[in-house]
Amino acid sequence: MTSWTEVKMGTTTAAVLLESMRVVHRALTRSPGLSPNQVAARLQEWQPLVKELAQGVQQGAELVENVECGAELAILHEISKVLNSSLDLKETLHLVMDSLIHLTWAERGCLVLLDEEGNLEIQAAQHFDLDGVSSCELEFSHTVVQEAIQEGRPLLTTNAQLDPRFSERESVVDYHLRSIVCVPLSIRGRVIGALYLDSRMREGVFSQADLPMLAAFADQAAIAIENARLYTMTDRSLTERVAELTTLQQIDRELNDTLDFERVLDVTLSWATWAAQADKGTLSVLDDGQVHTASQPGPEDLERPGSDLLERVLSSREPVSVEAGRMLVPIRYKERAVGFLDLWRDGGRSFGQGQAGFASRIADHAAAAIENARLYEKVRQANESKSEFVSLVSHELRTPMTSIRGYADLLEAQVAGPLNARQAEFVDTIRRNTERMQALVSDLQDISRIEAGKLWLEVKPTVFAQALDNALQGTQAQIEARSQQLTTTVPHDLPLVRADPARLTQILTNLLSNAHKYTPEGGRIDVRARREGAYVHCAVSDTGIGISSQDQAHLFTKFFRSEDPAVREMPGTGLGLCIVKNLVELQGGRMTVESQLGEGATFAFTLPVAGEEDEEA
Repeated sequence: MTSWTEVKMGTTTAAVLLESMRVVHRALTRSPGLSPNQVAARLQEWQPLVKELAQGVQQGAELVENVECGAELAILHEISKVLNSSLDLKETLHLVMDSLIHLTWAERGCLVLLDEEGNLEIQAAQHFDLDGVSSCELEFSHTVVQEAIQEGRPLLTTNAQLDPRFSERESVVDYHLRSIVCVPLSIRGRVIGALYLDSRMREGVFSQADLPMLAAFADQAAIAIENARLYTMTDRSLTERVAELTTLQQIDRELNDTLDFERVLDVTLSWATWAAQADKGTLSVLDDGQVHTASQPGPEDLERPGSDLLERVLSSREPVSVEAGRMLVPIRYKERAVGFLDLWRDGGRSFGQGQAGFASRIADHAAAAIENARLYEKVRQANESKSEFVSLVSHELRTPMTSIRGYADLLEAQVAGPLNARQAEFVDTIRRNTERMQALVSDLQDISRIEAGKLWLEVKPTVFAQALDNALQGTQAQIEARSQQLTTTVPHDLPLVRADPARLTQILTNLLSNAHKYTPEGGRIDVRARREGAYVHCAVSDTGIGISSQDQAHLFTKFFRSEDPAVREMPGTGLGLCIVKNLVELQGGRMTVESQLGEGATFAFTLPVAGEEDEEA
C-alpha cells in the first residue's frame, strides 16, 4: 500500500525537475545560450526524474483510491451496526431504507420483499408516498424490481430519459425520471426482495462505480432483514404457542369441571370450532355401535361421512381434508378411536395447517374427558336403573310385609283363638323380623331417593331437644335392657335448628341405635349438644368396641360392614350411617367420626341455627 512518505517524495521530485527546467529555460534565452551537449546532458538528468515523478503520481492515485475505499468500508461498517441494532422487523426495514437514502443521496426509494406466494410487497419507503403514487409508477417500480430479481443482478441507468430500456415508459416520461438503480436482496443464494432507488432532479446520481458498495449494502441489509424476520417468526411462534397452551389449559379446566356427557361434547366442539376458525361442525362419539352427536352452532343437516371415509378417518392419527372447506379430525383414546370432529368452512375456504394442528391437539386433550364422561354416564344410568329397581322392589315389598305384620298382630291378640307358649313365641319372631324387614325397606327407599335426588325434606325451625326425646322413645328400652348408662346434655337455651324434624329424629335414632349395638352391657352412652357459632353441634359418644382407621375410611359407604367378628354378629345392612351422613349434609351440616379400636367412638354432626326469617316463615 502506498504511504504518505512516498507521496511526499514524489512531490519533491516534481519540484526539483521543475526548477531544473526553469534554469535551462533561462539559459536558453540568454546569448550565447547552452550548447547542444549541455542540453543533451540536461535531458539525460531529466529522464530519471520524469520516471520517478510518474511513479509518484501513480502511487498518489492508489493512495486516493485506498482512502476512498477505506471511507466506504467505514460507512458500510457504521451502517451494518445500525442495521443490526434491532431485531424488530418493521424497525429494521425502516433502518435499511433510511441508511440507503443517506448513503446514496437518492431522491426516493422503497424496499420490496417477496411473500410466500412470490408476490412483491413494498415493506418500507422513503419519500415514496404509496397513497400518492400513481398506478403506472407503482407498476413501473415493480417491473424494474421484478427484472432485477429474475436476473439476480443490479439494474442501473444514469439517465432513463435517454435509455431505450426505459424512455418509452409512461411513468418515466410523466415523472421525468432520470437516475434509477435496483439491487436484489439475497441470503444464502435465495433472493428475498430488492432495493429500488430513483431521482428526477439530475442524471448520473448512481454510477457503475456505486454498484459494489450498493451490493455490499444489500448483503448487509438482507442479513439484517432475515435475522429480524426469523426473530419475528420465532417470537410470533412462541407467542402463539403460549396462547395455545393457555387455551388448552382453559379447555382442560372446563372439561375437568364436569362429567356431564353432553356438556363435555359441547365444550370440545365449541373450542375445536373456534380453534380451526370453522363456521359449523359436529362431534360424533362411537359407543357400542351407537353414535352420539353434538352440533355447533346448532343442529345442522350436514352430510355424514360415508363408511369408507369414516374408516379412513378413524384409522388416521392426523386430520383428514375431505374437500375444500371440510376437515375431519379423529379423536383417539389409548390408541382407540372414540369419535371424530367434522368441521366446515363457508365458501370452500380451506383449513390451514396451523388450524388443523390446533384442532387435533384439542381433540387429544378432550379424548380422556369424553371417555370418562361416557363411562360416568354409563355408571349413572346403571345407578339410576338400580335405584329405580330398589325403589320398585321396596314399594312392592311393603304390601306383603304390612299384611304379614297385620296377621301377626291379630294372632298375637288371639283373634283366631288362644295361643300356646310355643305359638306365641313363633308369632313374636314373625313380628320382630317383619319390623326388621320394614326398617330395611325404609332404608333402601331412603337411599334410592337420596341418590336420585328425590328425597323430600320439610326444613323448618326445629327444637333439638324434642327430636332427641322422640329418638329416645324408640331406643330407651333397648339401652336399659343392656344396663347401659345414658346421659344427655342439652342446654335449655340451645337455639332452634334448621332441619326436618322427622329426619333429625331419624339421624339421632340411628346414632343411638348404633352406639347401643356396639357398646357392651354396662357401657356408657353420652349425648351432648352445644352451639358453635352459626351451628348446633351434637356428639354421640360410646365406650364400645371402637372402629379401626381402615374401617373409618369406608364407614359411610353404602352397604359397608366391618370384617370385625364383633360387628358381624350384630344385625345390620350397612345403610344406616350412609343415610345419616347424607341427611345431615342435605340439611346444611357436616358429619365426622373419631374413634380408636377398643376405645369407643364419637359420631358428631352439625346443623345450622335457624334465623329470624326461618322463625317468621
